[in-house]
Amino acid sequence: LSAELKHSVKDFLASKQKFQTSMTVTPENALASIRQALGPDGSCVLSENIAELVDMFCYLFGLKRAGLRLTVLDKAMCPKFHVDKVPCRLITTYEGAATEWLHHQDVNREKLGAGSKGQPDHLSGLYKHQDDIERLNCGDVALLKGERWEGNENAGLVHRSPAILAGERRLVLTLDF
Repeated sequence: LSAELKHSVKDFLASKQKFQTSMTVTPENALASIRQALGPDGSCVLSENIAELVDMFCYLFGLKRAGLRLTVLDKAMCPKFHVDKVPCRLITTYEGAATEWLHHQDVNREKLGAGSKGQPDHLSGLYKHQDDIERLNCGDVALLKGERWEGNENAGLVHRSPAILAGERRLVLTLDF
């Protein structure tokens, strides 16, 4: 993230203790829609970055519109490893710890969801070693193939939200088909 964008994110988080918005946007209306959702305290630089990601995501996949979710989190949104039931999801973390994921070969998929029998991920047998867990960096833009990507059935990227320490917050953007 550029210094200007980091500053914009810090300003936004200082003015918004809690924030969540979900909307459907097109490349043509994304900037105006995002600026309206962020309100008068919303940063131009943050809005412009999000609109640029919408434009690239839609162009890459030939989409006329995308589902956008921007959320300030003070706890893990999805604390257990899982797969998404979408073709592909763009995710980026503007502030805080970023998404954790596992390589396909390091996952026992039988232990996902109900297969964990209610046990936490580290005890369920889903993965063997703590070192198997990879983490995106803050500012990385990732495309996560989901279960509904044609030819990728039962092979979506296994990922989760990271634990958040007390007093910390994350600002996370996702885009979906």
